[in-house]
Amino acid sequence: MTVLETLQTQLLTNPLNWFLSAFLLYVVRTYFTPVPYHLPISKHPEVTVFREYTPKQLREFDGRSLQTKIYMGVRGKVYDVTKGRNFYGPDGPYGNFAGRDASRGLAKNSFDLEMLTPVDQPLDTLEDLTREELESLREWHAHFEGKYDFVGKLVNEERSPVNPSSRWSGK
Repeated sequence: MTVLETLQTQLLTNPLNWFLSAFLLYVVRTYFTPVPYHLPISKHPEVTVFREYTPKQLREFDGRSLQTKIYMGVRGKVYDVTKGRNFYGPDGPYGNFAGRDASRGLAKNSFDLEMLTPVDQPLDTLEDLTREELESLREWHAHFEGKYDFVGKLVNEERSPVNPSSRWSGK
């Protein structure tokens, strides 16, 4: 008796062999049949190029539309505060500071428009701030450094860097 005849006899006499044969065929077919597998398409996060911003350029990042990022200047640095849109957006309590240098207002804990230097004037040197106001500004600055992305430097129109005085650096 040949192998094929033996297999045929076993299949006909024992129904369990039908089940085992069918299972074996299923496993072999599954193994050799390509399954369409779709990986989720990942999006690259948006890239922000570190650069220098003048007050006029920074003004563009005021969050007036949902597509516009919100940047804020603090102590000569520019931070992306977009993820805090509820606070720094147009309707937020700090909305006046969006797209502006907020250093004086933060130091004085004031949201008044008078605290903002007009964008066509040189950057505020903050030389007249008291020790307490400078400490308040340092605390705010530490808050921004810890929570938001640092995206650039705030510079005057003539492209000279903000004067890094020893009072600002904490020395």
